[in-house]
Amino acid sequence: MEKDIKFEVMKKIADTNFKYQNLTKIDKIDSNSPPSVFVGSKLKYPSVNVGILSPIEKEKEAWVYDDEAYWAQNDFQIKDVIKLRDSLLNSRFQAKVSDSRTNKKFVEIAKEIAISSKPVDIELELNKNLNIGRKKDKVVVPHGMKAGLKKAKITSNVKVHQKLDHAMNDEIKAEQGILSLYKNKFSEYTLNKILSVGVLGLKKNKKLVPTRWSITATDDIIGKNLIKQIKNYKWIEDHELYFGQFMGNCYLILLIPGVWSYELFELYFPGSSWNPSSEIKASTDHELYSGRKSYASQTVGGYYAARLPILEHLNKIKKQATVVTVRIETPSYWAALGVWVVRESVRKAFKNKNLKFKSLDELIESAKKIGYIKYGFNPSGIFKKSLLLNSTKTQKNLRGWF
Repeated sequence: MEKDIKFEVMKKIADTNFKYQNLTKIDKIDSNSPPSVFVGSKLKYPSVNVGILSPIEKEKEAWVYDDEAYWAQNDFQIKDVIKLRDSLLNSRFQAKVSDSRTNKKFVEIAKEIAISSKPVDIELELNKNLNIGRKKDKVVVPHGMKAGLKKAKITSNVKVHQKLDHAMNDEIKAEQGILSLYKNKFSEYTLNKILSVGVLGLKKNKKLVPTRWSITATDDIIGKNLIKQIKNYKWIEDHELYFGQFMGNCYLILLIPGVWSYELFELYFPGSSWNPSSEIKASTDHELYSGRKSYASQTVGGYYAARLPILEHLNKIKKQATVVTVRIETPSYWAALGVWVVRESVRKAFKNKNLKFKSLDELIESAKKIGYIKYGFNPSGIFKKSLLLNSTKTQKNLRGWF
């Protein structure tokens, strides 16, 4: 059944591309949105571009175009995701972030689409020639076409989840709204879209949030709340190693008995999406028990995206740990698809059987071997530079001395 959905969607994309020999001449669209809205951050703040994302024609399975978790669960390949995203049109208009508090027509339409729980039928008229070409971004999922929006109309009923309706109308902060909806099984993917269109928060503070910011903000808000809970749990008993890969992103996740702290190393192999050079590039960020006071400027959105499923895992097993994570971005990851790939790669690693060890030395040695044998990289140099591993070794020595 899942393969049939994927086949039908890909066939529809091929048929549409064949039908419209010159996509740039399209000026009227009768389609449906997955539902999805993109708020761009390239204009001078507080101005933003707000875009309604939709295929060129109505698609029975429109939701597939914007469902990252589904792509991961069904092992979509990079080329599959690019085909989907290249077939999405971003029909956009300019707005001020404060326009979410007004009744401006296009903003209201964008909000209705973003909060819908099902695809929304739309009629669009474009005022500029359609532009083709996707841009690389470390955080957001790319899309392939854009055009100025002249007219827009929703032609179907918009279905809004009752819990979301309550959160939008309650006079509570956006952060509280996100946490309340997360507890009610709303995914971080749905939540970052809702946050971006400015429907959450106190009435006087509601505003549009660029999508790249809303993604990281959602990961961080949920993550910080999980950290509060995890700090109340007992330490894990053994040293544990998880590893796995997805779309050329390989992860080694070391869990060490100790208080919550987290360190991420990202290694970009030559030929991977962010490294055209002939040498391995690396970046790192960390947080201690007291938490971070500033944005993770080296590993950016990937820091928070990787941290979220780690925290969800610890919360699920009701344990606390010191965590050292190594991401190896191989040449197989040849196109940047956004931080959802990070999140889902880590989730896949946790679905694999873990290895358990009695000592830190055994854990590190095993991680080195697996890194080298499975992913062609020996992380010895990284581990020597690890602030958390060195700190843990020192603490262990002190405990032994006392």
